[in-house]
Amino acid sequence: MWSLVRTGVARIASSSIPSSSRVRFPSVTTLKPFPNRPLFGWLNSVFNKVDDDRVKEVGPDLAAAEWLLRCGAGVKWSGSSKLTKDYNHLPAKGTGSRIEAIDATEACVMGLGFPHLRGLEGVKEVKLVRCAYLDDEALAYLINLKHLEKLEIISCGNITSAGLHYLKRLGQLKELNLYDLPEVPRMEMLKELQEALPSTKIQFDDAERSQASNHES
Repeated sequence: MWSLVRTGVARIASSSIPSSSRVRFPSVTTLKPFPNRPLFGWLNSVFNKVDDDRVKEVGPDLAAAEWLLRCGAGVKWSGSSKLTKDYNHLPAKGTGSRIEAIDATEACVMGLGFPHLRGLEGVKEVKLVRCAYLDDEALAYLINLKHLEKLEIISCGNITSAGLHYLKRLGQLKELNLYDLPEVPRMEMLKELQEALPSTKIQFDDAERSQASNHES
């Protein structure tokens, strides 16, 4: 079975992605399988792993875009209104293009990959929606986005209060939208965030409350 996985990853790395923006995967032969984790979890760890050599070669923005795309997310580049989710549409190395927005809807991003955010100086908006592998560790890296103005975290079941505490350091945020985070005590955390971020417009609804409102209307 592992030989099939090695073959599949090798094909992705060698043929599916154009040479101009080819992703460097860590050597599969050096990775040990996780016996107690699903196969997809192991593959997601491979996709999220940071390749420092790649970051140095192409720059933080392009390296981060490659990470996000291979995890199923998309990016908007500065000066463009279109969401890029295709490797063929990534800018060439050395163009100086900067990521302005990240849309990780139903993407397999996890904390292991969030060091990719280091060095991104143009990101203003981040959406983390229905990310099954997103964890508290990931949110700690958002502090690297010095110009982040809008953040959405929606239906990410692994996020707890410990992760949301990291958001208190994002004093530049203009808008924070939280929804359907079942592991977080809503009212308590909302109060803490409002006190820590007085200039930020914060909305924190839960799924049950929204459903009840819909039934009443």
